[in-house]
Amino acid sequence: MKFEDLLLEIGGFGKFQILILFILCLPRMNLPMHFLLHNFLAATPSHHCAIPHQEAFVNLTMEEVLLISIPREPDGTFKSCEMFSQPQFHLLLNSSLQPENNSIIQHCQHGWIYDNSQFTSTISTQWDLVCEQRGLNQATATFFFIGVTIGAMVFGYLSDRFGRKAMLLLSLVCAVVFGMLSAASISYSMLAITRTLTGVALSGVSLIVFPLGMEWVDIQHRAFSGILTSIFWSIGNMLLAVVAYLVREWHWLLVAVTGPCLLSIVCLWWVPESARWLIANGKVKQAHRHLLRCARMNGRKDFAISPEPFPSFHLFQALRRMATDKKPGENYSYITLFRTRVLRKISLCSGAVWFGVAFSYYGMSMNLTGFGLNMYLAQFVFGIIEIPAKMIMYMLVNRVGRRKSQAWALILTGLCIGANIVIPKPFTSLRSIVAIMGKGFSEAAFTTAFLYTSELYPTVLRQNGMGYSSFVARLGGALAPLVFLLDEVWRSLPEVTYCGVAVCCGLVAFLLPETLHVRLPEGIEDIE
Repeated sequence: MKFEDLLLEIGGFGKFQILILFILCLPRMNLPMHFLLHNFLAATPSHHCAIPHQEAFVNLTMEEVLLISIPREPDGTFKSCEMFSQPQFHLLLNSSLQPENNSIIQHCQHGWIYDNSQFTSTISTQWDLVCEQRGLNQATATFFFIGVTIGAMVFGYLSDRFGRKAMLLLSLVCAVVFGMLSAASISYSMLAITRTLTGVALSGVSLIVFPLGMEWVDIQHRAFSGILTSIFWSIGNMLLAVVAYLVREWHWLLVAVTGPCLLSIVCLWWVPESARWLIANGKVKQAHRHLLRCARMNGRKDFAISPEPFPSFHLFQALRRMATDKKPGENYSYITLFRTRVLRKISLCSGAVWFGVAFSYYGMSMNLTGFGLNMYLAQFVFGIIEIPAKMIMYMLVNRVGRRKSQAWALILTGLCIGANIVIPKPFTSLRSIVAIMGKGFSEAAFTTAFLYTSELYPTVLRQNGMGYSSFVARLGGALAPLVFLLDEVWRSLPEVTYCGVAVCCGLVAFLLPETLHVRLPEGIEDIE
């Protein structure tokens, strides 16, 4: 007897599964509020060099002081990183006569003055992460994703070794601790370290939530549960825009996006451990208890007492037979993913797909200025765009299959990015429509990746497989914000890079096996 058969007997999608999915959606909703927080946490408002007070400035307005102290850009705005070594009073008579002698221009010597109309404070204004220090500001996102990358490997192994629920609880507790420490940071170094550790913790949440819910759901409802969980990511996207709009001070913004983890910790009390994991690891008594609870909640109250088809005693015996035979001391690790031929192919191809998905997704998500909207509205629109994309993908994965849906969503993402390279800049409306379509395809690819990958690996290796895939994906997420710096080589090089990677990785998805209407594999032999 397979676990899928038993799950159908006790209710493969009833009140029990709905309760689990909605509780697990709470931490899922909190994830984008951290993963995309860099857009607001490290936002750089307009700024210019601070001008020390002089006696000669007494009768001048602030505009006149700036005019004689700071050179201008070709468009007439004041430069952000340069100032005159001496006041140029002759510019008061004719401001169009900008000095041609660069020897009188120097870098800011006395700090910067920031426009506080949009932000009370960000880490950029707190530690002057502008001009020569601009790289440190961008590196904050990379530090976070490096932490997520490390966490993917750590929690992928630990959740297969010690259980899904225990590691999810540990992840949430650590996320609260390090998130609050980030908010209390008194130096950039402290913030960089605590944000990295927050990334490690939240990686566990990202990695465990989806498989834990899916392992309690029958075949027919796996896609639905995956899309439902994913929709809460989009809701979190929209909530981030609202929270960031209401909280303009970076310390309190970190507190606001970390606080909901406490609610998730409390609600996790009602979520059981994965029965599949318990059976695979020989913990039959615990699995038996959770399955009886599932049967009662789903209205199968006679399940435990009726003589047919599965009395409680015979259920226990069935679970014993189902338990995966493990030799003494036998453990699975990431190396196991590459030991056999089929598993090795799946691991290499899914890793490439995940890299392309994350690389293109975060490349688009961290470019909020491409819509001609203010950044709060753009963030909110990004969240709304994702919901119809998920709905369409729900129909596609059940009709055309996981493999084709994954491949074409990623390829079309790349083509939309590439199209905006050739569309002229003046066609802003057309460029915005293409960008919105690209964002929708990108989210569709991400949604499918979670569902598809969790169905490719057997139960005994599922979290290791998800951990490895997430590790590769977070490498893509860490590199994505740095690619923007390539515009100094060629203006369109970042877009060309995003386009090429997405299309190539989409083609790799065609090499993976189809999992539509296929039972979840329990052991390695089920795959090989």
